[in-house]
Amino acid sequence: MVECENLKELFQSIGNLSSLSMLALFRSKFIESIPTMIGQLQHLTKLWLVDCENLKEPPQSIGNPSSLSMLALSRSKFIESLSTTIGQLQHLTELQLVECENLKELHQSIGNLFSLSMLDLFGCKSIESLPTTIGQLQHLT
Repeated sequence: MVECENLKELFQSIGNLSSLSMLALFRSKFIESIPTMIGQLQHLTKLWLVDCENLKEPPQSIGNPSSLSMLALSRSKFIESLSTTIGQLQHLTELQLVECENLKELHQSIGNLFSLSMLDLFGCKSIESLPTTIGQLQHLT
């Protein structure tokens, strides 16, 4: 595990890393946003944005990497909602939102994640209800 404590920004050119399969940012406390070009990473299978405490929102293009199977947005204090494109991640099996204290809602499109087998909402204190579509997730344990 590599910690990127002083990393302030990812550049749009990250979208040029066409063969990138995993991206892990741990404890990048200055990162506030992820470039939309991350949606061009068609081979991205795992994305960890853990302890990126100032991350305000996941990129709107998060639903574009068609092969994304694991997404971790744990301990991001300012994330209030997920992108509406989250439901486009047809291969997503694991979604970790641990201790996203201000996460208020999950978008209805989460019901489209038919491959999802693990959803971790531990410590998500602000979620008052789950979308009705979550009942469509047959593999969720």
